[in-house]
Amino acid sequence: MSKSPLYCPDARVPADQRTTESWRIFRIMAEFVEGFETLAPLGKAVTIFGSARTRPDDPMYKAAEETARLLAREKFAVITGGGPGIMEAGNKGASEAGGVSVGCNISLPHEQQSNKYASISLDFHYFYARKVMFVKYASAFICFPGGYGTLDEFFETVTLMQTTKTAARPVLLFGKSYWTGLIDWMHQTLEPHFIDGEDLDIFRIVDTPGEAVKQIKKGLKHEWWGPSNAELKRSIAHGHEGSPLSSAATASSGEGTRYGQRPKPSPKKHADPPKKPQQ
Repeated sequence: MSKSPLYCPDARVPADQRTTESWRIFRIMAEFVEGFETLAPLGKAVTIFGSARTRPDDPMYKAAEETARLLAREKFAVITGGGPGIMEAGNKGASEAGGVSVGCNISLPHEQQSNKYASISLDFHYFYARKVMFVKYASAFICFPGGYGTLDEFFETVTLMQTTKTAARPVLLFGKSYWTGLIDWMHQTLEPHFIDGEDLDIFRIVDTPGEAVKQIKKGLKHEWWGPSNAELKRSIAHGHEGSPLSSAATASSGEGTRYGQRPKPSPKKHADPPKKPQQ
């Protein structure tokens, strides 16, 4: 690999530490390999996100459990983060209905403890490897109320769809009272400047387990969402020559995303970097 003229290894970093960093890639590879080999035969599945802190007597726990039960009866596997709270409810509902119940656990200093209802259990050290499994093998997504982790999973999922790095699939936000404030803020603050109005159609809000399953089944029969540019939509679907994206660019990269095209050099003049102050 060619090195930049400005590349200069920091002599203060011991050589054995640099070697350790390089070998870390094998641990990352191992998590991807185990995940791919375990989940590849899964078939249609729904990933359920939500808080680890939701207690069994919480109405949202009951709703997640019932949603997973209904999904299992429709022959969907249920994928969760494998921990307590909403994750446990999802695995419990699917397991007790005789469905496939997947738990993708993450090792954390606190909170995370695997639940007993996952029939398939995977352990991850890296959040990003775990997230690939959530997205790659899901036909749809349901986000129950949660904290930073749930919001991170929701926004990363819709970002992949908005940028057409992955196919648009049903994304549901469960609980109108919880999500409405965020959606109102997105309309008022993001939409005018930072996102297009159509980007708010990637997801929908539901309030009952039955409605969630109905929306998923409907969304899988008919296109859930797509960019408004008709030519772009055709190129994504078919990879036509002469379209904005070629077939090579729209092909699957294997981990659940599309390759895309290399960025072109910008014709715009960028701001000059600040000059070093004179001593």
